[in-house]
Amino acid sequence: MFQKIVVAIDGSEMGEKALAAALTIGKEQKAEVNVLHIGKDVLVSSYAFVGAGYIAQQAYDEISEVVKKEGEALLGKAKVTAESQGVVAITHYVTGDPAHQIVTFAQENNVDLIVIGNRGLSGLKEVMLGSVSHKVSQLAECPVLIVK
Repeated sequence: MFQKIVVAIDGSEMGEKALAAALTIGKEQKAEVNVLHIGKDVLVSSYAFVGAGYIAQQAYDEISEVVKKEGEALLGKAKVTAESQGVVAITHYVTGDPAHQIVTFAQENNVDLIVIGNRGLSGLKEVMLGSVSHKVSQLAECPVLIVK
């Protein structure tokens, strides 16, 4: 039934549960599991005023690189977990709006199932702006499994 699954992870407990569910389904269905991490955009302009000084482009680039390395480490851990369970996993790191990136990835890669946790790391921001899982469930063209 499912040949291609995408699971979004963010390092939260719900992300871990979503990964576990995706791997279980992937193993049962002999499906390819795409593990997607959407890195946070660094919301600082190249020379933003902070306190008594400015953040130079080099500092901005360094922060962006640290965020990317953390995301890639999270993906690497997920890949090891998948392989230890005998599941083929492909990792992907992107940046941008999480809901949009998940839905776009699913559409562009002919995904049969999206697996996502019902809450991630965003807390109050998520409540105020609407949850990523809700947006994905509304916009996706394929089934969405929201893990609680």
